[in-house]
Amino acid sequence: MRALTDWWQARVLERERARVDPLDWVRVRDALPLLEDLSEEDTRRLADLALLFLRDKRLDPAQGLELTHTMRLAIALQACLPVLELGLDWYRGWYAVIVYPEEFVPEREVMGDDGVVWTEHEAKSGEAWEQGPIILSWADVEAGMERDGYNVVIHELAHKLDMRDGAANGCPPLHAGMSPKVWAETFSAAYDDLCRRVDADEETPIDPYATESPAEFFAVVSEYFFELPELLHAEYAAVYDQLRAFYRQDPLARLGVTPETI
Repeated sequence: MRALTDWWQARVLERERARVDPLDWVRVRDALPLLEDLSEEDTRRLADLALLFLRDKRLDPAQGLELTHTMRLAIALQACLPVLELGLDWYRGWYAVIVYPEEFVPEREVMGDDGVVWTEHEAKSGEAWEQGPIILSWADVEAGMERDGYNVVIHELAHKLDMRDGAANGCPPLHAGMSPKVWAETFSAAYDDLCRRVDADEETPIDPYATESPAEFFAVVSEYFFELPELLHAEYAAVYDQLRAFYRQDPLARLGVTPETI
């Protein structure tokens, strides 16, 4: 059965690769400094994952957005980076990415922990629904192409990984050999520290939005893990180590940096 699956996937990839102009790959990779540290082999594997992602997920434009092929590739490459060593099975169970031109304002009823219900009217750059779509603002996707720690695609896909075992709570399903106790202690300590610093009006290298909830903390530090690993390691080395074990990637090593030199 595995051999049949591999044969089928190879046939699919052969067909999908033929549909992409090689110049499109060049244009998209040049626009994504996030990918410049990948090895040639990792770049090839990421491109294949992106093609399979685009085959598996619908990318639906909204509000008149013209979603070009290169825009689709840019979204798919960034979406697949977190699962480069995990595989697309981690994204199973949902099927669409909705892309707005700018920030969007969902209108829906929300119930707080106290049971109070209100209608939300907050502009968003991205959103991930449990067992539903990812929603993105293309303007924010473009803004996230700079390597500055902000990446709405990685942020929302991190929420999807977090939701693999239910509602997002800051702890995705961990691999065998990873300790839930160590994860919880590590993330709780870093989250509490960042909340304390933000409450004290301290300027923090990590986006204060991470203090909104443990789920947002996980998504934000995932952005930094891939975009600015040196900064994350300098701030919260133990969090970096847990993310390295979870994502099975070491962005610091790709940069040629060792923890001792930070």
